[in-house]
This record gives sequence, C-alpha cells and structure tokens, in this order.
Amino acid sequence: MRPMEAVNIFFLGKGGVGKSTSSALTALSLARRGDDVLLVSLDPAHNQADIFESRFSDKPRRVAPHLEVVEIDQERWIEKYLKGVHEEINRNYRYLTAFNLEKHFEVMRYSPGLEEYALILAFEETRKRYPDHRYMVWDMAPTALSLKFFNLPGLSLVWINQLLALRKEIIAKRELITKVRLLDREVETDKVLRRLERSVEEYTALARLFQDSARTRIELVLNPDRLSLAESRRIVTELRRIGIRLHQVVVNKVWDGASLEDLKQEFRGLPMVTVPQSETQLIGLDVLVAYLDDKGLDFHEA
Repeated sequence: MRPMEAVNIFFLGKGGVGKSTSSALTALSLARRGDDVLLVSLDPAHNQADIFESRFSDKPRRVAPHLEVVEIDQERWIEKYLKGVHEEINRNYRYLTAFNLEKHFEVMRYSPGLEEYALILAFEETRKRYPDHRYMVWDMAPTALSLKFFNLPGLSLVWINQLLALRKEIIAKRELITKVRLLDREVETDKVLRRLERSVEEYTALARLFQDSARTRIELVLNPDRLSLAESRRIVTELRRIGIRLHQVVVNKVWDGASLEDLKQEFRGLPMVTVPQSETQLIGLDVLVAYLDDKGLDFHEA
C-alpha cells in the first residue's frame, strides 16, 4: 500500500514575529498526537537549534517521540545546485565546450535568484529523502526570499515554455535532431528538448503542490501590531496573486489586554490561533511541552 503523502506546513511572516517558535510548537503539538513529523529549518538564522538546544544538520535528529528536526545549509545547496547545472551543461551541450565556458561558469554563483533555486532543490530532495512523515513543517526564510520561493515555479514555467517553443522552432528549421527507428515509429532524440519538457513537468507539479490546500498549508505568523500587519498584507497579496491560499493565521506574542478585533476583521473567514506571550523564553523541550499544556494550544485539527 502506497504511503500517504506528507502535508507540508509552511510558516511565513515578518522577521521577529516568532515563525521559528510557532513552527516548533506546531510540530511538537502534532507529534504528541502520534503523527510522525519532520521539522525543517529553511531560515538561514536556524533558530530551531536554539529553541531545542541541539545541533542539527541535513540528517534528521530526533528531539521528541515522533518528532525529528533537519537544518538546511543554504550555501551547501547553492553549491549542489551549481554542480547540477554544470553537469547538465557538460552532458547536453558538449558542442559548446569549444567556447571555453568554464571561465564564465563562476559568474553563476552571483546570479540573481540563486537562493530560491537552491531552496527549491533542498525542498524537493528533502521530501523525496524522507517520505514516511505525516507532516513536514517548514520554518521559512525571511519574507522576500520565501515569496520568491513560492513564485519560482510559475515564473520558471513562463521562460521555460518560451525556450521550449524556441527549441522546437530551431529543430523544425534547421533539422538538428537525429531520428532513430523504434519499431514502427520515429523517436526524436534531441536532449535539450527532452530536458526542457522534463523541466515543464517538474515545475508544473511543484506549482500544483503549492496551490493544493490538501497538501500545502500556509501559516501566516504575525504579532498584534501595525508593522506586522502591514507586512502580512503584502504576503497575502503576493500569495493570492500566484494562486496560493492561506490555511490559518497565527497571532503570536499576544499580551493581556491586546485587542484582536482589527486582525479578526482583516482575516475574517480564516481560522486564527492566538499564542499568548510567554513570561519565560520558550527554549528547551520541557519548556515547550509545559507551555503547550498550560495554554491548552492546539494548532491543527486531527
């Protein structure tokens, strides 16, 4: 029997609102129900190490029953992405080696958009490597990079489809492809065309994943203050533009007497979880467990 696909829960919000703490509490809350949870830090600050008082790496480390944590090294994945591009060029564009492209390849590491491509690669490979978790909770990077991350599949499809059309035009006009007989039909063996078609399939699948509310939950974390709300509005607008819906709003650091009426009006129709401000720092597994029990917090329906 094929295992159920993991639900991806992403935590977005302005810096300092408590994305890391909210994602840690959510992951722990789900794990305490008996669901296997993988908490993945995509934030370069890697606050999960401080929250759980442990060192993490790209290999899952168990911090509680049913809960493991992984830390993504962005620089390592940038290097891995660049290596993959380099190998792809050598494999599919051998005829270009005469132009001595090696000396220009180093420029790629300074290309705009490199970070989000590296994070997408880390996201996809982490999902494939650890398929046995019921939930994957993603502690996201700062807002600008996170929004580029979600926008990347659709943006990539725009220019890949243009490249695909151009490649087909080149094939038709110059007859560059080699055709071989396979039984009673001809098969086109153009490597570049095949790679472009494969990229279209991959980015289409990724865009559909992000837009599928059964497999992707976007948690918007904010504090009850004007600056936090202003950035949250921008996040909602951008996600809506690319067809991604919010699953839930997490209002963190709610102090006694704080008014939430404006927030309830702003996000009417969306579930809202309020996380009371803690009198002590939420650091250490025992402290997190005690906080969940004391406040009776339950982040997600079973």
